[in-house]
Amino acid sequence: MATTVERPESDETCAYCGSPIFDHDPICVRDCNDDCSSPTYFCNYACLSVYIDEHDLTAGDACEWSPDGADCC
Repeated sequence: MATTVERPESDETCAYCGSPIFDHDPICVRDCNDDCSSPTYFCNYACLSVYIDEHDLTAGDACEWSPDGADCC
């Protein structure tokens, strides 16, 4: 799935804390399971991590492995 990479506006703010992203170490995230939606920007990995935890975005995203099971990632 191809996406276009564009530099965000200079006044873009963090989706979690609202700080200007370019005052920090910015990260761009897209949900490519949802048709590569618009990018969401975070000012650093700490804000991204807290955002993921608070929105429970990791629930159900890992496979379960069993030595007897045939279905594994």
